[in-house]
Amino acid sequence: MKLYHCHNSRSLRPRWALEEMGLDYELETLPFPPRVFAKHYKEVNPLGTVPTLVDGDTVITESAGACDYLGVKYGPTPLAVRPDEPDYGAYLNWLHRSDATLTFPLTITFRYTALEPEERRLPQAAEDYRKWFLGRWRCVDDALADREYLCADRFTMADIAVGFSFLFSQILKVEEAATPNVNAWWERISSRPAYQRAAAE
Repeated sequence: MKLYHCHNSRSLRPRWALEEMGLDYELETLPFPPRVFAKHYKEVNPLGTVPTLVDGDTVITESAGACDYLGVKYGPTPLAVRPDEPDYGAYLNWLHRSDATLTFPLTITFRYTALEPEERRLPQAAEDYRKWFLGRWRCVDDALADREYLCADRFTMADIAVGFSFLFSQILKVEEAATPNVNAWWERISSRPAYQRAAAE
């Protein structure tokens, strides 16, 4: 397998999953954003986004999807919640929520505070999407009020996927996301050796 990756980007999700599962893979680290600074990469992924996970003839460009793929294809693993487990639906919901609901508003904030040239930045849009993120992030704080992990009473791909959303929020200085419940959870999952390897530059 080969993973195309940028430091502190969505590709952290599958890299972390690969490290947790102890799978062999080749890593190609690209400058961010690769569609600007590594134009050859668009031959691999025409969208120019990371990650791209290549496994034989299979090409996956969605980070949470790559985690799901790895858990099913190369399992069984406790990182994946099985269909016969009570929390299977919650697990799928967290995987998809991690990007569609939680990371998306942060990308708008990032774009209009950092990526765009100064004259194109939109402070109001950035602030609006920051608030949108925080409104949706409450579900994470609520879920962690009485448990150590998001679902299935163990560390899973759901924690990896939502964990990146939290990391991104802190990179963008959305400090309000770091509630006591969330901080305790983040300390647990980010102290894992696989995360430490995956997060290294």
